[in-house]
Amino acid sequence: MAKKASNAVIKETEEPLAAKVFTVGDLAVYPAHGVGRIESIESRTINGDKHDFYILKILENSMVIMIPTWNVASVGLRNIIDASQVAEIYDVLKTKKDDIFDNQTWNRRYKEYMDKLKTGSLYDVAEVFRDLYLLKQIKDLSFGERKLLDTARVLLLRELCTAKKADEETVWAEVEMLFANPQ
Repeated sequence: MAKKASNAVIKETEEPLAAKVFTVGDLAVYPAHGVGRIESIESRTINGDKHDFYILKILENSMVIMIPTWNVASVGLRNIIDASQVAEIYDVLKTKKDDIFDNQTWNRRYKEYMDKLKTGSLYDVAEVFRDLYLLKQIKDLSFGERKLLDTARVLLLRELCTAKKADEETVWAEVEMLFANPQ
């Protein structure tokens, strides 16, 4: 229970989602897709009503997503973490979850981890990556879990690289060191 409480405290440091305004060129995180750049803000008429949309281009795969400006909070679009929060993410990665190696079935774990990735919180992404990375050390992961591990790794690394203004190899080496030197 204490671990849950400490995670809740950490998560409170994330920016509130209400009424966030982005401008062209801003970097933002779209849940489960990762870091993107606001390419433009466009107006479109839909069913006779005019709406403004952020046009977000995901950096990893060039996917383009249209997000209604009035719907930013509910879709979870948020700013990149700042460099001061990187240490908190590293703390999440270093924290060992006692019940990771329980007898839960792979599909139940998969659903739980997928739900965490969909929150858009880098803290949740870090937890998913940590748990699957450690689980992979002791047993074979299912195909779905391997895909989730890869997804969590990409989401985690892209945002950490952006926050630290560092290249992927440097950040990945730091992450691997956290697992090589458990505390």
